[in-house]
Amino acid sequence: MNKPLRRIAIFCGLLVLTLLIRDNWLQYVKADSLNDDPLNRRVAIARYATPRGDIIVGGSPITGSVKTSGDSYNDFEYKRTYKNGAMWSPVTGYASQAFGATQLESIDDDWLTGDDDRLFFRNTLDMITGKKKQGGNVVTTLNGAAQKAAYQGLAKVGGKGAAVALDPETGAILALASYPSYDPSSFAGNRTSDQKAWGKLLKKNDPAEPMLNRALRETYPPGSTFKVVTAAAALENGLYDSADQKTDSPLPYTLPDTRTELKNEGNIPCKDATMREALRVSCNTVFGKIGVDVGKEKMAEEAEKFGFNEEQFTPTRANASVFPTKMDRPQTALSSIGQFETAATPLQMAMVASAVANDGKLMKPYMVDKLQAPNLDVMSQTDPEEMSRPLSEKNAQILQSMMETVVEKGTGTNAKIPGVTVGGKTGTAQHGVDNSEKPYAWFISYAKMPDGGKPVAVAVVVEDENANRDDISGGGLAAPIAKNVMQAVINSKK
Repeated sequence: MNKPLRRIAIFCGLLVLTLLIRDNWLQYVKADSLNDDPLNRRVAIARYATPRGDIIVGGSPITGSVKTSGDSYNDFEYKRTYKNGAMWSPVTGYASQAFGATQLESIDDDWLTGDDDRLFFRNTLDMITGKKKQGGNVVTTLNGAAQKAAYQGLAKVGGKGAAVALDPETGAILALASYPSYDPSSFAGNRTSDQKAWGKLLKKNDPAEPMLNRALRETYPPGSTFKVVTAAAALENGLYDSADQKTDSPLPYTLPDTRTELKNEGNIPCKDATMREALRVSCNTVFGKIGVDVGKEKMAEEAEKFGFNEEQFTPTRANASVFPTKMDRPQTALSSIGQFETAATPLQMAMVASAVANDGKLMKPYMVDKLQAPNLDVMSQTDPEEMSRPLSEKNAQILQSMMETVVEKGTGTNAKIPGVTVGGKTGTAQHGVDNSEKPYAWFISYAKMPDGGKPVAVAVVVEDENANRDDISGGGLAAPIAKNVMQAVINSKK
């Protein structure tokens, strides 16, 4: 071969080698980033080329897919639909042709679209037989009746709020409601009407923030409901060993290192009160001093055993609840009654009630029970997982007796259920400069059946512009919602 031909051959060989390198770079190194690129429309076209699998509650789908129509849908064949979308959106999130996906719709997108590697064999068979690719189903742990009770209860009260219900023995999420909410069907497509519906829901256009998942993504001062954690810290650290032992609680109580008195709400019997009585009437002085006596390090340690200071994944991410670790003694007292910088999601406070109900064992919360293939074969099953042990069994049972007194003859009587033992704690957390903002009304609780079973623990929070004292509002507004949620779970098990 003469020199010019040899040079051309080498040059052509280099071009081929370069193309091979480039092709492998795109297919193996850049594949994920290209798939995730929002400008790659082929990915979106493929996502909506077939019906998505469904999200299932109680054996029935709460989602669906319909064929789209019109010129603007030429490259998107199907769009998502939702049943009772506003009630279920804190669970499902949304899948929109124009705005992507969130929550379960996003986390399990590969499964719902049929692109998950675990469906490869089935997809290959379908391709050979000429069948269209099908998505799998996501089967949740949610209880439809409990979710309805939670959502309708919040809607009846109005304002803003959230409710979470857990199965204490497994950690399964039974209800996850947020209000106000939104219908993801309203912007599931890609038309002008979908764009307008989306715009109306944005915070700048709707200050109520209907798209905010308040059950998982909003942290509130928990107020007096946090006294359950403080009582647990007192028991676990040996400060007191009985619900009926008198506490060392002066009245008035001056915050340490200050001249400021910590006030109770009203003229209630808090001087040297037992922990049972202090929880029943909700003594700030008793639990503030307990927090100081236990110390900030031990208080933080106990709070973190309940899940504070760490994000939770259900698998949807929940914001980390906060118990401050850098504070002086007066701030420790305030933090121990659910004020200062203490903040909690409704999920977190449901976890507190759940751990107490489950004899001190906190189970990891989860909302996906299993993943089903298109032929309904179970491809993945969630096993309950222990998260921590915030209390010993003995101390948990002491705390149960205290919470049951709150419902039997304290501030939580609105949560009573005939034939069922209910434990609870009310609370109203003030916030804003000089308490100028709307207070938050809380109630946390659990139900105990005559056979000893504990099927449900609940946390409810509502913003109450009319609340005017610590516990009346939590018992008056949040407790009835929690009662209805617990009753719904109990009825569903009959």
